[in-house]
Amino acid sequence: MTNPKLPKVAILATGGTIAGKAASSTATTGYVPGSATVADIVDSVPALAEIAEIVTEQVSNIGSEDMTDDIWEKLAEISQKYLDDDSIAGVVITHGTDTLEETGFLLNLVLSSDKPVILVGSMRPATAISADGPMNIIEAVKVAVCPEAKGKGVLAVMNDEIHGLRDVTKTNTTNVDTFQSRLFGALGTVTGGTPYFFKQSVKPHTTQTEFSVQDVRDLPRVDIIYAHANQDSALIDAAVAAGAKGIVYAGMGNGSIHKNAFSGLERAANKGVLVVRSSRTGSGLVVDSNSEWQNFINAGSLNPQKARVLLQLALKKSPELEEARRIFETY
Repeated sequence: MTNPKLPKVAILATGGTIAGKAASSTATTGYVPGSATVADIVDSVPALAEIAEIVTEQVSNIGSEDMTDDIWEKLAEISQKYLDDDSIAGVVITHGTDTLEETGFLLNLVLSSDKPVILVGSMRPATAISADGPMNIIEAVKVAVCPEAKGKGVLAVMNDEIHGLRDVTKTNTTNVDTFQSRLFGALGTVTGGTPYFFKQSVKPHTTQTEFSVQDVRDLPRVDIIYAHANQDSALIDAAVAAGAKGIVYAGMGNGSIHKNAFSGLERAANKGVLVVRSSRTGSGLVVDSNSEWQNFINAGSLNPQKARVLLQLALKKSPELEEARRIFETY
């Protein structure tokens, strides 16, 4: 769609529920994600033509549970290409909700631009009676052309809320209100079709970070090990044997480590594997605790999946413990 009087927005599609189709209009599970193309999505929302001149590109068309490093690399490079284009006001990325927070956090760290970058998805397929995708994408484009959105990092727009990708997470399996920034809250809202901002993240992002799109290439292997009662070190040892350069331990409470898992993590650390303590609780900070764990890195407020992303990028910079600790304290 072309209207040179309107700002130009690039919509990059990766698939997901927002591009999903089900067998009936009442089905909200059991659908096939990534069934529609970006052209189909844009054509189904004619109101977009009143907000911006839209250009589109299909990056992938998958359910985001199948996200890969290769797609991340491609998406980061294509996003940066559009951000470097002086004619583009902002970028909107349609994405499945399962790994939206990981993709968004990665882009928040590696993209270099103060232009708005918005990730948007849906919890109901496009064929559902009350599909949330069309309104979500309209609001995402409105935020992408909003002057106040500049310089606020990569954002997620879902269910009338604007969230920063550092802090937002998926909290419910099927509810349209699934995306929450539990510890710090949303950055703003879209009400009556108008974006309103009330705060912003103080952590470095986009133009303020030491990372770049090039760092997404050949990301090192980092595995997440989930804590539980009666745990042993078998999965930790297996991760090291498989070539993991880093391990994120999703510990209990304040990153607590089962005594039987500690020996495996200690062995891993002695082999040069960086270990990050995160938490399986879903909210709160992981900070210093047991003195025996001083050779491990605290994840702070990052959940395990986001700690994994940051550890991958940290390892691209250096394999040294103290350098990785500095990076986690910074971001």
